[in-house]
Parts: sequence; C-alpha cells; structure tokens
Amino acid sequence: MSIAVRHGLGSQLRGFGRTGSPGRESKTARALKESLAEAGVTFVKLGQMLSTRRDILPPAYVRELETLQTQVTPEPWSVIEPAIEDRIGAPISTVFSRIESTPLAAASVAQVHEATLLDGTEVIVKVQRPKALHQVSQDLDIILRLARWLNRTTVWGKDLGIENLAKGFADSLEEELDYRIELDNMRSIEASLQRSGKFAVTVPHGYPELSGERLLIMDKLPGRPVSAAGSILRELSAEERSHLATTLLGATLEQIIGDGIFHADLHAGNIFIMPDGSLGLLDFGAVGRLDPATQTALGLMLYSIDQNDSAGATDALIELLGRPEDLDDRGVERAVGELLTRYGGSAGAHNGQKLFDDLFTLVLAHRFSVPAPISSAFRAMASVEGALLVIDPNFDVVAVSRTEGKRLMRSKLKHTKITDELQRRALQLLPMIDRMPRRINKITEDLEQGWFSMNMRVLANPSDRRFLTSLFQQLIVAVLAGAAVVGAIMLITSEEGPLLTEGIHLYAFFGFVLLFGGFVLSMRALMLVFRRGVDG
Repeated sequence: MSIAVRHGLGSQLRGFGRTGSPGRESKTARALKESLAEAGVTFVKLGQMLSTRRDILPPAYVRELETLQTQVTPEPWSVIEPAIEDRIGAPISTVFSRIESTPLAAASVAQVHEATLLDGTEVIVKVQRPKALHQVSQDLDIILRLARWLNRTTVWGKDLGIENLAKGFADSLEEELDYRIELDNMRSIEASLQRSGKFAVTVPHGYPELSGERLLIMDKLPGRPVSAAGSILRELSAEERSHLATTLLGATLEQIIGDGIFHADLHAGNIFIMPDGSLGLLDFGAVGRLDPATQTALGLMLYSIDQNDSAGATDALIELLGRPEDLDDRGVERAVGELLTRYGGSAGAHNGQKLFDDLFTLVLAHRFSVPAPISSAFRAMASVEGALLVIDPNFDVVAVSRTEGKRLMRSKLKHTKITDELQRRALQLLPMIDRMPRRINKITEDLEQGWFSMNMRVLANPSDRRFLTSLFQQLIVAVLAGAAVVGAIMLITSEEGPLLTEGIHLYAFFGFVLLFGGFVLSMRALMLVFRRGVDG
C-alpha cells in the first residue's frame, strides 16, 4: 500500500475503472505499472497476466502492463549447486559429466544451466531459486488479502470480480512453481503432436527420474529462438519460410482444436528454429486446456469463416462464449460479416496478422464475457501471429487458418460416427421419455379433479428486482422530500414558540432547517430520475 501511495495511486484505489480523460487514464496506468515493478517478482507476474486480459482492462492499462519486465541478478553458483544436489538427492558428479556454473538465463523464480549427462546427452537444468517459494507465498498472501478488501470496498473491484481473478492467478502461479506439472504439460503436448504426425515440431524430452517439484531436466534444443534467429531466417528461401510459418500455425490450431491441450505462451522467444529447418517449442509452464464442446465451437467458427458464413460464425461465437444479456444478434452478425469481408480475398494476406486482434475487439464490443481457458486460446493465437510475422512477413494468416480449420473439422467428423453420436443422444433422452407417460397421466388427473395449479416466481430475475428497488427508492425519496417541504412551510409560517432573536421564532428556525433537508432530498430525487434516464 505504501508503494501504491508513493506512486500516486492512493486516491485512485476507489476510482479505478471510472471513465476519465485519456491523459489521466494513461498516467494512472503508468503509475500502476511502476508500482507493480517496484513491489517485486510476484507483482510483476500479476501485471503480465493482467496485460493478457483485454476483456477486463482498458487499452491504456494493457499497453503499459505489456512492458513489465523483471531485472534479476543470477544466484551465485555457491547457492545453486547445493540446491541442485539436494533436489536430485545425489552429488552432481554422479549425474552430470559437466554443468555450467554460469546460467544460460536467469528469470525471477528460476535459472537455467547447460549440462551434459554421463551418457553424453546435452541437457538443460532448470532450477528454482531456493528462496523463491517462500517469497512467492508471502506475495500471494498479500495479493489475496488486497483483492478481498478491494472486492468488498470498491465498485470497480466487485465489477471486475477481482477476488476471483486473484485466486485464478494464485492457482496458476502455484502450478508454474511445480515443475512436475510443467513436465506433464510437456509430455501431453509431445503426445498430441505425435498423434497428429503432420507437423515437424519438436518438444524437449524430459527426465522424470531426475526431475522434481523444484528441478526440471530436459533435452537441450539445438538452434536459436525465432526472436534471435534473424541470420538463420535470412538464409532461408521464401518457400522455406512460408513452410515454417504454415507448420507453426497448423500445429497451434491442431493443439487447440484437435486435442484441447495447447501451449498458451507462444511468443517468439519460446519458438526455436532447429538446424534441420524444423521447429521446436520451449517453456511449458503456461498450458491451456479446452473441453470437447469448446474445441468443436472454435473449429466451427474457423470453418464458417472459411465458408464466408457470417451467420454460422456468429452462432459458433455465441456457442463458444455464451449469450450476454440483451445481445443484438443482428449487430454481431453484421460485425462478423464485415470482418469476413475485410480479411477475405487478396487483401487478407497483408492484414492477416490482425485477424485475431480484431476478432477479440469484436467480442469485447458486444459485451461477451470471455472465460479464462478461451482467453488463453485467443492469447495463444494472437501471440503466435507475432512469431509468424517474424518468420515470414508475407504470410497469409487468414488463408492458412481457413484451410487448417476446415481440415480439422473434417477430421473430427470423419472420426466421429454419426450413428454412434445419435445413439448417445438417444440414451440421454431415455430417462426423460421413460418418465413422460407418468407425468402426463398426473397432469390429466389433476385437470379432471380440478387440482391443477401453476406456480410462477414473478421477481426471480435479479434485474427485475433491481428495477423495482430503484423505483421504490425514488418514490420514497420523493415522498420524504415533499413531506419535508410541506412541514417546513407550516413551521416557517407558524407564529408559535419562543423567540430566538427579535422576529425569529424557534419553530421557524426548525422550519428552515427542515426546508434545507427537503431541498437536499429533492435534488436526490432529481438525480435518481436523470440517472435512470441515462442508464436507459
């Protein structure tokens, strides 16, 4: 809290989310970024997570939080060496023939060292900093308590569901700190790509017998990350670069739509270009999972885009995200149609990298709520577009997305027997069909005996209750204001009571006080009227 106040956020805590001038919003967003950066590692990760939630934060905040980076100093080898030995339960020399004491990379909670196993295999050792778990646990406790307080005391906190956001962040960070989960994620995506057999994408092999909760050992990927592979890319022909980009996008869509288990952080630093011209993936701490219904809805949306079917794409979008209150179906369909027109034809190749960004903007404009797993899928597709643009600046994202979406949906239909699906649905209906004759018989008997009755809950909808409550509040305030004014006039015109000063009676003084109260209540009643008019 002291850090927030020092950066000028103390007066803003109750006002986040209120509409203000663009300059003020940008200033507040910058102060929030600087506060999180000063607060430490866990708060930086919180800001980085929030920067991916464009469905809940204004663009000014997203832009600032996207720039959050941690500047960390590597732990000395004298601290890391005993930590590695403690976690493998043996001296380093019994497992590795060589291990570099200088880290290849140092992150906020872990650092990475190159090593060689006794059999000559080149590996990467990812070891968690000894004090990282304790520090993160303390920080998460602070974040959760702050979130509960803000959820209870601020309107914007309750509207954003900040307590649930904090709990989701805490759960994901605790998973990220357990390298056994990352090892399982790595094996799941490796198995998914092997089942497909269509894309030459390498996932490092992990060593579960040497790894643990705070230590991860995996094969070293040769090559360079896309973000630092400019010299390799320049040596490739246009066809080779296009093939690499097609492979990357196809593998991403295969993970999301085909298996529902996907790498959720596919930026250019986590994608490797191998010496043989294939691709490799790194860092499986953030992995998304989608249920079969969501996979199908995403596939249908891409298939509808391929067919230029705005109605089908709209239905798939509603099925994917759920129907918001007061949704304008025709407005959504028109917006989707405009999107298809914009990215269809020859012009799509030049602006294809903005497809998923514009789709997300459309979702927000029509007030769809985006569940966290689907937000992860959108984030994965949007981030991989940046890597695709680095690999091949002329890559036609839309055309390949259409082709792959159509292939994946046809593959799903091919492997799903329609008769089996109909039988499964029929089995779900059997219990209802079995009870139907008994229920119809009861209804006819009740009608015959005159016992048939119906119960209806008139105010079951919360919006109906809020509407009636606001009307009663306005009525009560208006009645009190009128009563106060009438009572004030009676007291002011009264000649009764002791004199306070020459010409002013005590009752008249009370009347003026009551008149002021009536004036305040009248202003309150007018404010309720105009606010209802603005809210519609």
